[in-house]
Amino acid sequence: MHSKRQITGLTITALCAMLLALPTGAAPARAEFKEPWRDYRNALVLDAYELNALDWTEIVKNKRIAGFIGKATDGLPQEYCTERESLCGAQWRKYSVSRELYQTRRALAKSLGLKWGSYHLGRAGDPELQALHYLQVARPSPDEVIVLDIEHLGDERFMSLEDAERFVATIHRRLDRYPMLYTNHMTAKHIAANRADYPVLSRLKLWYARYKDDISDVFPMGNWDRHTLWQFSYGGNCNRKACPYRVRGTPYDIDVNIAPMTVDALRKAWPFDGLHEDRPAETAIDVNATAAVGNGGEASHSNFVANPDYHPQEPPPGSSLTAPDGETPTSRQKADAKPMGPMEGDVTAENAIPLPRPCSARRQEELESDDLADCGAL
Repeated sequence: MHSKRQITGLTITALCAMLLALPTGAAPARAEFKEPWRDYRNALVLDAYELNALDWTEIVKNKRIAGFIGKATDGLPQEYCTERESLCGAQWRKYSVSRELYQTRRALAKSLGLKWGSYHLGRAGDPELQALHYLQVARPSPDEVIVLDIEHLGDERFMSLEDAERFVATIHRRLDRYPMLYTNHMTAKHIAANRADYPVLSRLKLWYARYKDDISDVFPMGNWDRHTLWQFSYGGNCNRKACPYRVRGTPYDIDVNIAPMTVDALRKAWPFDGLHEDRPAETAIDVNATAAVGNGGEASHSNFVANPDYHPQEPPPGSSLTAPDGETPTSRQKADAKPMGPMEGDVTAENAIPLPRPCSARRQEELESDDLADCGAL
């Protein structure tokens, strides 16, 4: 009969042999690209616009949440208007209240120990003036993240990539800093594939918006080896029944972002200044030759920002209900870092946002929302 020591030794030897005999094919997907929000060690960052209701005392109870990025500006400065009953007056009131709310949230978040950042939603129009407008409202300090939000390619309502280069140049001249770039997969892919045309945009730190649970076949992409932040949950893939991640103290459809690092590491890396290295042409990634990743999750984030009253339909097939976060991880969660079930993340035709009603069919109080821009275009 073997002694306990002999059995242990034989077991270890056998395990080593088995490991050496495993095939050396494709490496498994890196954890940072496949549902990293399930790992309680990864830091989270929230972002919001002015109509998101927030309970800050509840938010900060979740120790994974290390930062908050608030919407500072949207397009060009708002024209001053005193005609209260007009659309112009409603737009001005909303704009002035939003500016005050931004500063209030900024002070609250920082006083509670959260890292702070702000973003500008790029619209059509003079990019230099938009940059100055953003700086005037946000007044970012050196320890705050600054972001340019680019929504769509080929949509005349939003800032073009050429104008985005000019916006970034203006910010850099004023602050001697570069903003992060928030954008979706298709836009990021286009920038990476045409990085000679966008020498600055293609090197900005990437805040990647993609509502899938696995992006292991996306990176490296151009100059980007990985995302700096990944927005994985928003109004399009989160409803009252199912959501990739819940945050107490926020609306059920709040934007949630994952960082591939711990809370302490994120605090040290914030505000993510600087540029990525420009890859030599011979080592650049052929983006058009990468594995197909599908077109899911490419709905415009601004569609949901612009309509606060939308209600997503039933969750996509295969989605699961996730409990509110904030609980202490169990021993099993610590062991496998996957406390929740699978979640489908793509927006589909079935759960797409309905078109807003024409302005003439809306009550006056409804004009106090972000759909004013759409209203003015009718």
